[in-house]
Amino acid sequence: MILSASDALPAIDRIIAQGPFAANWESLRNYSVPRWYEDAKFGIFIHWGVYSVPAYGNEWYPRSMYEPGHEMYIHHREKYGPQDRFGYKDFIPQLTGAHFDAASWAELFKASGARYVVPVAEHHDGFAMYDCGYSDWTAVNMGPRRDIIGELSTATRAAGLIFGLSSHRAEHYWFFDGGRTCASDVQDPRFESFYGPAQPGPKDLQNITACPPTTAFLDDWLARSCELVDNYQPQLVWFDWWIQNLAFKPYLQRFAAYLYNRGAQWGQEVAFNYKYNACEAGTAIFDVERGQLSGIQPMLWQTDTSVSRTSWGYAEGHVYKPVAELIGDLVDIVSKHGTLLLNIGPRPDGTIPEPEQDLLRAMGSWLAVNGEAIYGTRPWCIYGEGPTDITEGAFTDNTPKSYTSADIRFTTKEDALYATVLAWPEDGTVNITSLGTHNECYPQTIQRITRLGSDTPLRWTRSVQGLTIDLTAQSPETQAFAMKIE
Repeated sequence: MILSASDALPAIDRIIAQGPFAANWESLRNYSVPRWYEDAKFGIFIHWGVYSVPAYGNEWYPRSMYEPGHEMYIHHREKYGPQDRFGYKDFIPQLTGAHFDAASWAELFKASGARYVVPVAEHHDGFAMYDCGYSDWTAVNMGPRRDIIGELSTATRAAGLIFGLSSHRAEHYWFFDGGRTCASDVQDPRFESFYGPAQPGPKDLQNITACPPTTAFLDDWLARSCELVDNYQPQLVWFDWWIQNLAFKPYLQRFAAYLYNRGAQWGQEVAFNYKYNACEAGTAIFDVERGQLSGIQPMLWQTDTSVSRTSWGYAEGHVYKPVAELIGDLVDIVSKHGTLLLNIGPRPDGTIPEPEQDLLRAMGSWLAVNGEAIYGTRPWCIYGEGPTDITEGAFTDNTPKSYTSADIRFTTKEDALYATVLAWPEDGTVNITSLGTHNECYPQTIQRITRLGSDTPLRWTRSVQGLTIDLTAQSPETQAFAMKIE
């Protein structure tokens, strides 16, 4: 039997009323960032869903295949036939998950050096990868016929990692609106419970007032979100951008209070992510999609991006980022009080593409040596120095970066200062101008400098011009490398 949101709301409000957090921004400003989150620095995002079956373009295929004139609309008709005969729902049986093994995924994520894992519970397409009581269109009932989120939550925790999940349900309100403009199965009443309202979406996806959802949709969104919290006890919930629509504001406050109060009941530190101005500062964790920030932030923040420049979900013809760039971005983000949530996209059968496995293992190998300069650290008085310009804001990371040996980032932990150099110096010498004897941030006398992974002290000199470190006797690295200054 499908649950009713209206039946769930009184229980949700009771939990809110009984806990330390009320559903208003003033109360929610008492929120504290989880210690585990500040220490973790690196997590894995997983986009796996029905959109991985057509494997064409990106995870917005389900929307674009219904937009007349769009490349994906044309491709779909040529390969599968008209949209009223073969619609998006018809891909579901091909999401078999035949080789999905949550334990092996968790083993890979641990090997990558990640400390938390965030699979997509439901994407814009409305297909729940979990046991959802508000829909029959779930991975439990169709496709894999397994509770993917449940299996991942168990395996992730068994591997000693923090479990989170994401919900993109908000965008489902208008995601299939193109299907109203062409002959398609979106208009068939039999499939209304899957394709959803399919209301005309905003022409400007950043418009915070356009196309406000109905109360019924918002009630359903809140009920589903709280169901995810209750059933899987995630310590992190990630939401996509459209929760910034003003109609969501009171519902976001209720969700935040619910999540935080549940966390208090369970004795767990919990968090959720928002983008742009969806929440007020200090009430949740700010997230930047495919981009970075230009300076140190007072509160922890997060970048979410993908190993691929072209898609979040599995698709043919991926353009992958090189591992040196991913490591450089991780170091830069951490130096500014941020954390990196790095996405992969498994195939429909539940296998993770080999290039993505290789990238994750390479990240893990680097962190096995240099992780001391990453995990559990905090920002220094400046984040770093160097010529490479980091453009601030969302959707700015698709331009390849070429970090240089003059690009250096700083972190601190206990009594140590870490300087991570983002490329190997050709002449074997690193000069850190920020650590000259004139620097007020570091008036201490340097006793010892080592390269992480070795106990052998490095030779160095320090003057007004900077700290110069001699690496000529060291084996060159193809990636960034960290040094510990004591």
